[in-house]
Amino acid sequence: MTARPLPTVLLVAAIGLAAACPARAQDATTGADVFKSRCAICHSVAEGRNMVGPSLFGVVGRPAGTIPGYRYSAAMRNSGLTWDAATLDSYLTNPALVVPQTTMTYGGLSDARTRADLIAYLSTLH
Repeated sequence: MTARPLPTVLLVAAIGLAAACPARAQDATTGADVFKSRCAICHSVAEGRNMVGPSLFGVVGRPAGTIPGYRYSAAMRNSGLTWDAATLDSYLTNPALVVPQTTMTYGGLSDARTRADLIAYLSTLH
């Protein structure tokens, strides 16, 4: 009997583990909790209610820097971004990297699962 090379054994084990542990879908309920603890100090989810930051009602699908009456930075107004899941994910990871000179003073949300949950919640706001 010949021994299998170690990398093959590890690959088979990883595939088995992945099959046994299906990926967790984004959770909007958990995302609402993330919003309350990380975002609500500056942002509202009520339509037309801007705070230090703009309202995030209807943010998914909206071009960046376009809420009438909110004073955006020139960088945000001129970013050319539209807030879809991928753009929000990048922005929430590191706002200053995605929109240099943004006035949002948030350092970013490093955990991918937490960002996915937050984006799932933001997607419900319409």
